[in-house]
Amino acid sequence: MLVVNSIIAVLMATQRKQARIAEREALQAEQLRAWGDTLRDAIDPLAQVGALQGALAGISGGPSAVLVLKEGVPQANDDSAALRVGETDADELAGLWHCLRQGKSMGPGTTRHEELGEWYLPLRGRGVTLGAALLRGRGVERTEARARDHAQAWCDQLGLALQRVLVARDEQRTREQAQTQGVRNALLAAISHDYRTPLATIMGAASSLDEQADKFSIEQRRRLAHSIAQETAQLSRLTDNTLQLARLDVPGVTLRCDWESAEETVGTALRRARRRDTTRRVRARLEPDLPLLWCDAMLISQLLDNLVDNALKYSPPEALVEILVRRQDEHVVLAVRDRGHGVAPAWRERIFEVFHRGAEAMPGAGVSPGMDASARPGAGVGLAVCRAIAHAHGGELRLRPRGHGGCSFECVLPVRQAPAQPAAEAPSS
Repeated sequence: MLVVNSIIAVLMATQRKQARIAEREALQAEQLRAWGDTLRDAIDPLAQVGALQGALAGISGGPSAVLVLKEGVPQANDDSAALRVGETDADELAGLWHCLRQGKSMGPGTTRHEELGEWYLPLRGRGVTLGAALLRGRGVERTEARARDHAQAWCDQLGLALQRVLVARDEQRTREQAQTQGVRNALLAAISHDYRTPLATIMGAASSLDEQADKFSIEQRRRLAHSIAQETAQLSRLTDNTLQLARLDVPGVTLRCDWESAEETVGTALRRARRRDTTRRVRARLEPDLPLLWCDAMLISQLLDNLVDNALKYSPPEALVEILVRRQDEHVVLAVRDRGHGVAPAWRERIFEVFHRGAEAMPGAGVSPGMDASARPGAGVGLAVCRAIAHAHGGELRLRPRGHGGCSFECVLPVRQAPAQPAAEAPSS
């Protein structure tokens, strides 16, 4: 009976031990599952480094530290290229960098640098190491292999999450670069095509004046000179639009803003329009007591100039074009309105994209040959520039169809609080 009881006691103790191990492994598996869910839902895995440090401290039974790279692996050990959580001395920091670069664990029971008193565990992804962790405590001193494997699993989960973010960031950067390059190529192709017509006209008129000026009447010479001036102005507008589109496409562009009067800005655009349109069919109407605009006056003038130029090109010769400025709640609306054939619903968003010119007219509109978009000069960058200018000022550019035909292109700019004017000094007696 004594032998049987001894055997039963040993078996019960073994079963209890195995039950405790199973419970611990089940708890660890549940912790890893929850950790994986947290990392999967995290927008930025770097924000979870503190949680990893706390979990590793609980596993090892002592303080821990984590070193995580912000981007790729730097050429030399650079603390500014990594995020560090936890206290380390110079030797421990050097050990973290060594573990990161080697991608292998170090310390007691790892077969590498077992003379160390700490565990150094890498944060591994697929074929890359993006960080390292330092563990101290009772678990390290007792060389618990299960605890080390569990801690390594925590580290590897964060390493994989960091790798996913970096891969997604690289893909997005590559996609943006390819898109930018494609836009630049298309822009160069469109501009080179649209430069040919005005350059050919200028060259022909200038050659005629140079070689046969004595054979032309005064009126003929005036027409040739006028043609040169018109085509040169068209080239200037195309060049300005192209440069502004390239400039505003750069992230973090800085505008030369100042407090500007809406009346002066519209007046500048109106004078330019009337130099191009001798029939003076461009009108302006502004509400009284408009606030000052915090804007880049040159860009806003270019926006209005482009919108007026489009309205003149795509509306009948006898139709009026109106510049309207009004206040709408906490915004100022600068609208250019015409009585053209309008824009089909399918084109009302695409028309603001580069190289789209809204060639499709409104259903039921009688489009004359003179109103065909394909016959009008331009590369299709004017409205794209206008929208970029509006967005750079924190506003928006929208297209609103008018009730009796035509379009209203509206630039909506936010109103800022203008600085108080200094009080006038009282005259001395």
